[in-house]
Amino acid sequence: MVRVAIKRMLGVAAIVAALMPGDARAGDPAFLSIGAGAYDWNRQKDQGAEFRFEYRSDAKFWQLKPFAAAAFTTTGSGFFGAGVLMDIYFGRRVVVTPSFAPHFYVGGNDDLDLGHVIEFRSQLEIAWRFDDRSRLGLAVSHYSNAGLGDDNPGTESAMVYYTVPFASARRMLSGN
Repeated sequence: MVRVAIKRMLGVAAIVAALMPGDARAGDPAFLSIGAGAYDWNRQKDQGAEFRFEYRSDAKFWQLKPFAAAAFTTTGSGFFGAGVLMDIYFGRRVVVTPSFAPHFYVGGNDDLDLGHVIEFRSQLEIAWRFDDRSRLGLAVSHYSNAGLGDDNPGTESAMVYYTVPFASARRMLSGN
């Protein structure tokens, strides 16, 4: 069920991306993304905050770009993975980014057991792009083991992302 939804989402995104003018997305750099938001907000007792760090490559394979992610929650869980994303531009300012990535799951000290060490994250992000190519966005994501485990409760996250070109982030961190 989750796999079918992801395939459909990426298929629609690919068609839309192919129809969009290339000037908005031309020359996109690699990005560093920092996110914070609500973890497991679909339940009453296991909720917490989630913090993410992502490196979004500028390499392209057709319209897909690789990315790597690390996420930590206030409930003690961690997710480490890599996958693909696609930036879809609506004009110069609005960017919709569906993504998919398998992650290693490190269970926390809460009662939530996601059922397997492998969890797949599917996400849809919508962002506003500034003149310096940085972005401010909102994202909703779902972690699921896609039936790899006997139990597959899944969980959702709602995130706010700030994304900056990697070169700019590196200059800020080095003080130059």
